[in-house]
Formats: sequence, structure tokens, C-alpha cells
Amino acid sequence: MEEYIEMVKSFHGHLAPGMVLGGFMVDLAMRHLPDGGLYDALCETPKCLPDAIQLLTPCTVGNGWLKIVNLGRFALTMYEKETGKGVRVFVDPARLGPWPEVRSWFFKLKPKAEQDLGLVVRQIQEAGDHFCGIESVRLRLEFLERRRRKAFSVCPLCQESFPADDGTICLACQGQAPYLLSEVREGD
Repeated sequence: MEEYIEMVKSFHGHLAPGMVLGGFMVDLAMRHLPDGGLYDALCETPKCLPDAIQLLTPCTVGNGWLKIVNLGRFALTMYEKETGKGVRVFVDPARLGPWPEVRSWFFKLKPKAEQDLGLVVRQIQEAGDHFCGIESVRLRLEFLERRRRKAFSVCPLCQESFPADDGTICLACQGQAPYLLSEVREGD
């Protein structure tokens, strides 16, 4: 546990209760999967839990083995790549009662400044996976499809490369960029 706590601090930037809890959740999922399989992960929140998955498994956003579908639930699924059969682990609110500080942290019942981070982490360590539920699942086919990029083009507007399947101009020039461009571009 000490080693994992240090890994959390290094990877995430600080000690995050969600990553500590996530470690127990990943472990629980892996204990319920057959040995020797090739597994992908699906995470139902973008907060903390994906980092635990990336730290403890070979599943990362970058290699495509970790998908994040923001359903707003603190839950993860580890599943066999080909069949979609796997296990889903989630925080069961009904099981949080014996750990009041974790319950308060999880439901944001107190402002962050009033939370006792050390106590939250200690209670998570005491509980382990006891406030987690687990269920067998099978992913829908559309979540199993691998989207491979086939070809790239150069956008006639911005002159940057982009997947040709996106159309005649890149998605950014189609209005999907999350930012406003400055007047001066580096390299001009």
C-alpha cells in the first residue's frame, strides 16, 4: 500500500482518495477475471479512476485499451477484448455507512477545506473493496469496435494533418476546436 500511495502522488500530482479507492476497485475487478486474458477497461468517470486504471494495468487512453464514457458514476469495467465479457465494479452507496468520512468525501457533504484527507484515505484503506459492488457484464458491440485510422490528409485551411475520414477539412476547421486561435502562429 505504501508503494501504491507513492505511485499515486507521483502519477496524479497529489494524494487523491479517488485513486486510492480506484486501486482497490481495479484489484477487485482483476481478481474476478480469468487469468491469461487480454482485457480492456471502460471507466464511467473522467475523475481519478482512469488514473488508477492506467497506473495498475496496461490499459491507457493512449493505447486505446481504456475508454472513458462519462456517465458520472464512479465505476469501472474490465472486459475481454474480443467477447466483451467482463466485470463491472462500482461504489455501492448503501455500503458507505461504516465509513462516515469517506461517505462525506464521496457525496461532497463538506467543503473540501473541511475534509480530513488523512482520515478519508485511512478509512478507504480500512474498507478496502468492502463498499464496492461487482457484477458480471457484457459490453455492447459498438464498444468493442476498434476504430483504426486509415489515411491522413492535409487540411486546405490550416495546413495540418487530420484523419481523412473526418471530411474535406479537419474537425478544428469545421468549428469543433475548443479554443480561439491567436493572430500569430509559431512558424509563420
